[in-house]
Amino acid sequence: MSGGKGIKVEGLKKRYGSGETAVDALKGVDMVVSPGEVVGLIGPSGSGKSTLLKCLGAVIEPTAGKMTIGDEVIYDGGWKIKDLRTLRRDKIGFIFQAPYLIPFLDGTDNVALLPMLAGKPNSEARERARELLKALDVIHRADAMPSELSGGEQQRISIARALANQPPVILADEPTAPLDSERAMSVIRILNEMAKQFETAIIVVTHDEKIIPTFRRIYHIRDGHTVEEAGEGRSTEVNEDGRILALSK
Repeated sequence: MSGGKGIKVEGLKKRYGSGETAVDALKGVDMVVSPGEVVGLIGPSGSGKSTLLKCLGAVIEPTAGKMTIGDEVIYDGGWKIKDLRTLRRDKIGFIFQAPYLIPFLDGTDNVALLPMLAGKPNSEARERARELLKALDVIHRADAMPSELSGGEQQRISIARALANQPPVILADEPTAPLDSERAMSVIRILNEMAKQFETAIIVVTHDEKIIPTFRRIYHIRDGHTVEEAGEGRSTEVNEDGRILALSK
């Protein structure tokens, strides 16, 4: 397990440009996501969702505020971590709208690559990868190439990859956008199961109205500020074939 303490954001701001042409994309964002929790982040286009996700992922530098992952302050008016590449590799998992699997690596090696880059022995990294593929019910596709996988299988392998280094935080950017209702609900169910199993804090940016009722907590971002709301927290019911039957409390 990651054993992390989630992510905390306090007064986060991001300004693009300077002077009269400056644009304040984030004006003071506050957010807390605990281990084992999946939280939705929603808002209209241009509201700052992408900017916030890039700041949380240490892809761009905020202008002000504070970010903490677990017990470690990673930003406080400036980066407190020298090696941002290692921070992203070891502390933050990313799930994108497209799986972005490496086409010449099979399912196992797509997941094992990050632990290998982190210095894990190949055998240990591959064992970890296969454990995750089994947990995500795609172990039977472990040796398949991305071109041989369905869209749902590719997305499950991308989730396994995000979990490979046991990060305390996962950022998911529209992970269900290209999927039909059944596969979208399956992905959300998996994210909730993985969050609890690995004590991971997961933030899901979405416009997908199919999955919004599944969140117990939602952050709306409007005009550069976040507003926290209680979600419906509905869970998915599935039949013996894994098909979605309904959303229920």
